[in-house]
Amino acid sequence: MNARLAVIVLFISSMGWGLTWFPIKSLNDMGLDSTHLILIAFASGAVVLAPWLYMQRRLWREKIGIMMLIGLSGGIANAAFQTAIAHGDVIRVMILFYLLPVWSVLGGRIILGEKIDLMRMLSVLMCLSGAFLILDVWHTSWRGITWIDVLAIVSGMGLAITNILFRFTHNIPVLSKVSFMFIGCTLIIAVSMLLIPPQVSLPGHAAIGWAVAYGALWLTMITIGTQWAVTRIEAGRSAVIIVMELVVAVVSVAYISGEALKLYEVIGGLLVMSAALLEGMRSDEGELPATV
Repeated sequence: MNARLAVIVLFISSMGWGLTWFPIKSLNDMGLDSTHLILIAFASGAVVLAPWLYMQRRLWREKIGIMMLIGLSGGIANAAFQTAIAHGDVIRVMILFYLLPVWSVLGGRIILGEKIDLMRMLSVLMCLSGAFLILDVWHTSWRGITWIDVLAIVSGMGLAITNILFRFTHNIPVLSKVSFMFIGCTLIIAVSMLLIPPQVSLPGHAAIGWAVAYGALWLTMITIGTQWAVTRIEAGRSAVIIVMELVVAVVSVAYISGEALKLYEVIGGLLVMSAALLEGMRSDEGELPATV
């Protein structure tokens, strides 16, 4: 497999992540509480991946410790992100989540020894500058950090750690690692529901069916695509490309809500896209083979 394919797959998967806010908000409008939604969606994905997890058990059971770390970090990242999107402002959550390149570049350097050259630094600065432009931080009223903000930041940190662990364990099949992520998220949400029971009951079968489809198809496909790609790409490079999700989220929110993008949002989006393209067109250095 050519590393260019990994970049393309990561671009496409990032677009899918950038649109996840729509089914989350839509299912919330149908009466499905965020905790119920996350539990159903990730449990459904875990069931879909269970056969591969079982068939590949000989390849990961001797490294159960690091697989449990993947389940913990990936579970926290997904549970925090989905909850923040469900309860918060999509753009605000996305921008706090997309401090991801900072955590990934630093983590890639400290843990994996990946180099931070001038091009990587420029890409990170471009994507963060674009993200802050999109948020319009100079005119935004910041009334203190809320629990939603904390979840958004934690989800970005969790994903950065998960991506580094995926790359560190490139000999373990991606499907098994994604399965652990989904199981981890399911368990975390289940425990949170025991500690803080949802205040609403489950709605009709239609909403539950869509939640199953969202988890078993949408989330499973884009998670596999993302994690397969980040295993083959340097952590700092993949983090910059993943910020494309922010652009997709902003454009889709503007389009669906019928609002025109402001000039600073367009400029910010172009900066993020330029940073992602800059990283995507780099020479294929440091890529590792990934087992599916």
